Amino acid sequence: MNAPLTPDSSQWSPTSWTDYQAVQQAQYPDAEALQAVLDQLSHMPPLVTSWEIMALRKQFADAAAGRKFVLQGGDCAESFADCTPDIITNRLKVLLQMSLVLVHGLKKRVVRVGRFAGQYAKPRSSDLETRDGVTLPSYRGDIINAPDFTEAARVPDPQRLLTAHARSAMTLNFVRGLIDGGFADLHHPEYWDLQWVEHAPLAKEYQRRVDAIGDSLRFMETLAEQSISELSRVDFFTSHEALHLPYEQASTRRVPRQPGWYNLCTHMPWIGKRTADLNGAHVEYCRGIQNPVGVKIGPGMDVAWVLGLLERLNPDNIPGKVALIHRMGAEVIASELPPILEAVRDSGRSVLWMCDPMHGNTESVAGGVKTRRFDNIRSELDQAFDLHAAAGTYLGGAHLELTGENVTECMGGARDLTETDLARAYHTTVDPRLNYEQALELAMLIVHKQASVEAG
Repeated sequence: MNAPLTPDSSQWSPTSWTDYQAVQQAQYPDAEALQAVLDQLSHMPPLVTSWEIMALRKQFADAAAGRKFVLQGGDCAESFADCTPDIITNRLKVLLQMSLVLVHGLKKRVVRVGRFAGQYAKPRSSDLETRDGVTLPSYRGDIINAPDFTEAARVPDPQRLLTAHARSAMTLNFVRGLIDGGFADLHHPEYWDLQWVEHAPLAKEYQRRVDAIGDSLRFMETLAEQSISELSRVDFFTSHEALHLPYEQASTRRVPRQPGWYNLCTHMPWIGKRTADLNGAHVEYCRGIQNPVGVKIGPGMDVAWVLGLLERLNPDNIPGKVALIHRMGAEVIASELPPILEAVRDSGRSVLWMCDPMHGNTESVAGGVKTRRFDNIRSELDQAFDLHAAAGTYLGGAHLELTGENVTECMGGARDLTETDLARAYHTTVDPRLNYEQALELAMLIVHKQASVEAG
């Protein structure tokens, strides 16, 4: 990795990334058509507000200090077709149920960040895909092209940027409506049930936690002689990978009475491992915005690289500004992560540490089907808690790919899904996701593991 260029914040602008090498970008056949769409986007109402962004940054600072825990989860890649009430509601239900388990078990507030309302772009390992001797551009997410293996479907279409913005707005509007209408009221967690898991192996344990929370709420309200209104709703934030830089640029604006620039199409953008070059366009773009920024770090990223990222993205060491999301893999996390933890700790940098136990544990089985073994996911998360405890750092969050649908994409878990089960309900177009049962099991693991770590 090359040494970082010296950043000059006075020279930053939403377009300064264009002076740097930008990888993982779509090649549009009509540059004028793309620019016309970007001009439209730049004048559309924002999807989020600056005060929501600053509120999330403050909550990230609390999580970095050990006062809260961040749960970030959702689809590997959203599709336009999945912008439906049932699918959105089920995604929200899963995250709410997981957060309920975490709040009850960790005795801490949970910051809920959805991987939705904008997660339409995906990085690819190759620009091209070949099937049966036919080679076409790779599918890069619905914001760019379509998954159908035809020449017409794989041509990048700038009109898809407008569709992505519209679908993101619809998703976010529906989620906000549900939450403001009381769907996330802790007094009524029965709203969050998913019918297909009524008889799941973990249902009884979850119900015990629901009953315990209900009893606690009623007890506190009896003492206070009034409803605890603060628990009638929850904050919910959005996130997506800031991959398609022209789209991110079009949503980057100044706001009245606030200094700096804000990406107003999401609360938390993140940089993937493939685009975390210190001298790359994605780092250049993200260093200039006020949003909290996540960075995926994985095997092969040395200490100097990680410290360089923190210097570029957060030179003033603002608490809550950067989340380092490690995704090492169960087999190598014990050797790869400790030197980075120790170096960041010794540097005095303020960082929110999160664990992504999904991406380092992807494998292919017969027929080239991508999957993940639940045991490996659980092992990486389990080891992460131990490694942070040994380094004297705090694991303040988890980053997960999951869905509320009854899918069979990851093997193992409560129902012990096997390779044979994958064909039964494998729906993802990109990466395998945890289903509800597996996600809830992971939430319970976090609770049990944190308790054992704190007990020494």
